[in-house]
Amino acid sequence: MFTGLVTDVGEVIAAEDRGDLRRIRIACNYPVDTIAIGASIACAGPCLTAVAVGQAGDRTTFDVDAAAETLARTTAGEWKTGTRLNLERSLKLGDELGGHIVTGHIDGVATIVSRRSFDGMAHFEIEAPHDVSRFIAAKGSVTLDGTSLTVNDVSGDRFTVLIIPHTLAVTTWGDRRDGDRLNIEVDLMARYAARLAEQHKLREAAKG
Repeated sequence: MFTGLVTDVGEVIAAEDRGDLRRIRIACNYPVDTIAIGASIACAGPCLTAVAVGQAGDRTTFDVDAAAETLARTTAGEWKTGTRLNLERSLKLGDELGGHIVTGHIDGVATIVSRRSFDGMAHFEIEAPHDVSRFIAAKGSVTLDGTSLTVNDVSGDRFTVLIIPHTLAVTTWGDRRDGDRLNIEVDLMARYAARLAEQHKLREAAKG
C-alpha cells in the first residue's frame, strides 16, 4: 500500500528483456541497508518487487522484474537507460497517510494533451483511457506516475491537474511535456462506488 507521495526520483541504469520478463535496474538515494529482497517499491506508479539490491558508486541500486501484464498495461516497456522514475516505499504501520490510498495496481496509460506553465506551476490536460475515465471526478484523487493528485475539471475522457512548484521540483513532473504517456491508477473508493452502483442497477433491472 502507498500514498502517492513521492520520496525519491530514481534512474534506470540498465534494462534487459528476459523472455516474457524485463529486468530493470534502478539507482536511487535510499540507504542500501533499508531495501530488503522482496520489498515492494512503487516505480512511476506500478508496485514492483525488489529482486536484487546493490550499489553503483554512491547510489543504491535495486532490480525489479516487469512481467507481461505489467509491460502491457504500463509504460515499463518504454523505460530505458536514463529514464527517471518517481519512487515510493510501501507504507509501514504508523506512517502518515498524507496523499490517498494507492495500491500500485495500474489501470492503464494516460497521455498528456497539453502543458501550460505559469507562476512556477504547471497546468496539465490529460486524456485517460475511455474505460478508465468514468472513475475520474472533479475534486477527486488520481495517481499519475505514482503521484497523488487532485483532479480539477473533467470533460469526457479528459481531465486537468495543477502541479505546484514543490511537486515539479521533487518529481519527474518538471520534465513532462505534451504527448508524454503516464501510468494512471484511479481512486480505490471511486472504483468501489462504481461497482456498487452497477450492482444496484442490475438488482433494480431484475425486479422488472
